[in-house]
Amino acid sequence: MMPLALLSPGESGEIVSVNVPLEKRSGCCGQCNGERHHKAQRGEEMGLRAGKVVEMLHNGAGPLLLRIDDARIALSRGMAMKISVRRIQ
Repeated sequence: MMPLALLSPGESGEIVSVNVPLEKRSGCCGQCNGERHHKAQRGEEMGLRAGKVVEMLHNGAGPLLLRIDDARIALSRGMAMKISVRRIQ
C-alpha cells in the first residue's frame, strides 16, 4: 500500500482506506453528528471510498487531478496523502 499522492501520471490504484479525521469542530454547520465532518463526507460524495479504482492524471505542482469512474476531480496533496491505495499493474 502507498499514499494516493505517490502514484505517477497514468498509474491506477484501488483505494484501500481513507484516513480523514472524523471530528466535530466548534462553530460547525450544526448538522454534524460528531461521527463525520465535511472533508470525509465530501470525499465520499466524490467517490473516494474503499474499493474504488482511481487513475492519476496529473501529479505536479498544485492539486492532483484524478479520474474516478467517468469523473475527473482535483484533490489537494495533503488530502491525497491520507488516502491509501494498492497500485494496479
